[in-house]
Amino acid sequence: MVEISHGKMQELEVSTTARNQLVNLTARVREAVRVSGVQEGICLVFVPHTTAGVTINEDADPDVGADILEHLEKLVPRGRYRHREGNADSHIKASLVGSSALIPVEGGDLRLGTWQGIFLCEFDGPRRRRVWVKIMGGSL
Repeated sequence: MVEISHGKMQELEVSTTARNQLVNLTARVREAVRVSGVQEGICLVFVPHTTAGVTINEDADPDVGADILEHLEKLVPRGRYRHREGNADSHIKASLVGSSALIPVEGGDLRLGTWQGIFLCEFDGPRRRRVWVKIMGGSL
């Protein structure tokens, strides 16, 4: 018999240290999956902020993250925009990256590719951010 779980959403708190930064969340999300007891299902990672995002990308080589941030800055430089708070570039970058990621859960663990990791993308830091993790599925 498979028990379907729509467990309580978990909230991770993340403190960033730079205006633009990628913070690896993979271990913390893995722990959230383990604690949930879900063996087969999906894991939603969502950032409830308009100047931050979530992405899945390579976590073996930190140069990849540095390249992502560098090229997003070239694509959307900090500058003069209509938005008067001075962080319009942060809002645009967050929109380009997106606010969530959906990861399969199999065998009680995240089903990521060999080199993949889950990252909070900070575009208006340093700040304290919240990341919501919701695991849905079944346990045997």
